[in-house]
Amino acid sequence: MSPIGFSGSSSRLSRKRPTGGNALLATLMLLVAVASAFPLVWMVLSSLKTPAESMQVPPVWIPHTPSLDAYEKVSGVVNVGRSMWNSLVIASITTVGILVTSMMAGYAFAKYHFPGRSLLFSVLIATMFLPPIVTLIPLYRLVGSIGLNASLAGIIVPNLANAFGIFLMRQFISGVPDELIDAARMDGASELLILYKIVAPSVAPAIAALALFAFVYHWNSYLWPLTVLQGNADAYPIVISLSRLLSYNRGAVNTGLVMAGATLAVLPPLILFVFLQRFFVDSIVGSAIKG
Repeated sequence: MSPIGFSGSSSRLSRKRPTGGNALLATLMLLVAVASAFPLVWMVLSSLKTPAESMQVPPVWIPHTPSLDAYEKVSGVVNVGRSMWNSLVIASITTVGILVTSMMAGYAFAKYHFPGRSLLFSVLIATMFLPPIVTLIPLYRLVGSIGLNASLAGIIVPNLANAFGIFLMRQFISGVPDELIDAARMDGASELLILYKIVAPSVAPAIAALALFAFVYHWNSYLWPLTVLQGNADAYPIVISLSRLLSYNRGAVNTGLVMAGATLAVLPPLILFVFLQRFFVDSIVGSAIKG
């Protein structure tokens, strides 16, 4: 073997050998992952503990006798089934509405040229910096004026369009080649057909990421539903219903009950994340490549 060939082979091997910096980065990432997952794991384990184990000092990390009694007791305190259904209706319909309006508006901002486009888009971006509490009273009065108070529709309708969703879709749709759209137009395709048959598949990772963001946000929404529903307990989402469990957490004896309710509430968003995780990562990678 020639010296040149040997040196080239050794350089390739040295590049593949893990360095101290990579090991440190991997360790740091592992610590961050453990710290992020610890509250979730602790919540699930605590929901399986007996009252005696919940009160034990030092704390018991893993329950010796896992029990589902806390999950049975939760249904006696709050109407879990009804509340979960309300949350599912709110989060699902709102997410679909956000996806539809964001795709259509994002497509218009990305591929159409019309007077005032830049100004209108700047105003839209500016609304993202408004704290939600600023728009709470105007939205509440608007919902009341159209007779949607104390209903699920009053929660859903004001959130069917989202400035962040429009911004995200506009950024990704801008990367779709104009040649594809022009070719579809020459073939006689309508704008809606182009949007949902050509553009949408091209930005599928961004759609999945937006769906995940929207669903989790509106599943966990607390202040707006509480304001609109005005004590209509039958329409409470799971997040508001679980607030009744706080009165049961005066002592450690009821910790398992509270943790069981929290575990039930976090399951749907967690399941959705598992299914959309690949698309979510692809959207981050795609945006990094564009940047």
